Amino acid sequence: MAGHEIPEPADRKRQVADPTVTPRAAEETRHACDPAFRHGVVVGFDGSMSSERALAYAIGMAHRSGSGLIIVHVANRLPTTVWAGCEPPVFVDVPDHRTEVLGLELACAEYLAEVAWILVERGGDICHELEEVGREYSADAIVVGSTHGLVGRIFGSVAGRLARRAQRPVVVIP
Repeated sequence: MAGHEIPEPADRKRQVADPTVTPRAAEETRHACDPAFRHGVVVGFDGSMSSERALAYAIGMAHRSGSGLIIVHVANRLPTTVWAGCEPPVFVDVPDHRTEVLGLELACAEYLAEVAWILVERGGDICHELEEVGREYSADAIVVGSTHGLVGRIFGSVAGRLARRAQRPVVVIP
């Protein structure tokens, strides 16, 4: 077994695929979301100063439009070839307990009392996951903070990549 597995609670019901249903319908039921957050504002949040500024802007945006706020934390995925020497590369979701910590911090934050919000955890490429959550919730906009640093200059910033490929408006907060 590569990586760690987090067991699901026993009372959580897993959806079972119906062989008579088309794959598209099965995917739509898998990604069902709370209708209260339809056409909400998606914001990428990792606890950094840049993401805190983006969160503050997204709160104001959601409050002004009367919509919900979908806060997304994307956990990192690591190729197993880095530590196991496997061929071909396989990606493993690394357990990220930061989502739990961020969730507790956000739950105690008074500035979030103005809007309805949820915290969504995903694993994978940040740009892809933010756009995917935006699609699932039919979000009106995606808000991200800008990155300043060497890594962003070499690999391209998340904000820049997202703005080039997103299917909905992207707001980049400096």
